[in-house]
Amino acid sequence: MVRGKLVVQLVGAKGLENTDFLNDMDPYVILTCRSQEKKSTVASGKGCEPEWNETFVFSISEGAEELFLKIMDSDSIGEDDIVGEVKIPIEPVLSEGSIPITCYNVVKDEEYCGEIKVGLTFTPEESSEREYEEENLGGWKESSY
Repeated sequence: MVRGKLVVQLVGAKGLENTDFLNDMDPYVILTCRSQEKKSTVASGKGCEPEWNETFVFSISEGAEELFLKIMDSDSIGEDDIVGEVKIPIEPVLSEGSIPITCYNVVKDEEYCGEIKVGLTFTPEESSEREYEEENLGGWKESSY
């Protein structure tokens, strides 16, 4: 069972499709890994070439297969617009330990609509820590039978 911390370095994006007709977009990213969700800051007025340079940390356990990024355009009136999405498989970073900053294709309605730059690093949990945690969870070892 693989457990540890996945560090996601969100750098920036380029070539995004502008969803605002009169102004530059105000993009942000929602990052999801299983049930954990994080949100970047809004790159106000940065349009199609935003830069975030932010780092996010996710706890990884068995069953985590991909990191899902949803790029949104923050709108002051009405709902925020979806700019595009990216699915990044995390198996390569689990086996390699890190993946340098890489451009991933942003897709909306199965069509290419820009790129996003992301770096990934995985730090496995020490096995001795895991054994210690499991011993202290209670259960049958602490029952009186």
